[in-house]
Amino acid sequence: MAAARNLIGEPGSNRLIMRDEEEAKEDDSPSSKKPKSERFPFTRWELATILAVFLFFSTGLCCIYLTMPPSVYAKLKLPRTISDLRMLKDLLGTYAKDYPSEFILGYCSTYIFMQTFMIPGTIFMSLLAGALFGVIKGLLLVVFNATAGASSCYFLSKLIGRPIVNWLWPEKLRLFQAEIAKRRERLLNYMLFLRVTPTLPNLFINLASPIVDIPFHIFFLATLLGLIPASYITVRAGLALGDLRSVKELYDFKTLLMLFFIGAIIIFPTLLKRKRIYE
Repeated sequence: MAAARNLIGEPGSNRLIMRDEEEAKEDDSPSSKKPKSERFPFTRWELATILAVFLFFSTGLCCIYLTMPPSVYAKLKLPRTISDLRMLKDLLGTYAKDYPSEFILGYCSTYIFMQTFMIPGTIFMSLLAGALFGVIKGLLLVVFNATAGASSCYFLSKLIGRPIVNWLWPEKLRLFQAEIAKRRERLLNYMLFLRVTPTLPNLFINLASPIVDIPFHIFFLATLLGLIPASYITVRAGLALGDLRSVKELYDFKTLLMLFFIGAIIIFPTLLKRKRIYE
């Protein structure tokens, strides 16, 4: 029935709707009901790979956390609100000064882990970097981790990401593939535009890029350079963490306008070349 609902309103789809409704009725019968495993988006091998990689990362992360003092480790949690982030900053402030190497290792591992497995909350990690290290060091730390995590997600998606993207964003994937095909000659400019502006979610870009055959060196450069403006805004906001009430305040109208302006400058050579071709 879900397939039939998706086709409603499309030209020439009445015959397909009738056929899907007949198939749905057949599927409801006890004799033809499919097992749940056949409707699951992953094969057993893909699911085993995901679990193995997740277990490998999780084990390493736990080993790092266990080296922390019990007073710090016992109170650690991923921040979900600005209030949580303020408490985490107070908790980790002294530890980061006394054990900078251990803290950096734990911070980087957590950030890359979250990026790799699409765990929300990296924006709080970026704010934390600004609050603890200032703009310059915090920006370098965030850009490094965001690029490393996105690259890790890219390779994981290259291995097992196609069913995820086809399951979650089938239409968006087709549109993205068509846009990439039209911009092969200036692909770096287009990818930079996507990274700088909030046109597409970074999560979707990380997962879909290997599926639409974006070369890794272009993906890497676009990520490394394209995330700098937004990361700077977030890290700088971490300096005034006490005045921040919500993450929504980070991207007001002026900020979004500035990001799109930077994106327009980046993609302008591509638009200019296309205009000359059509002339």
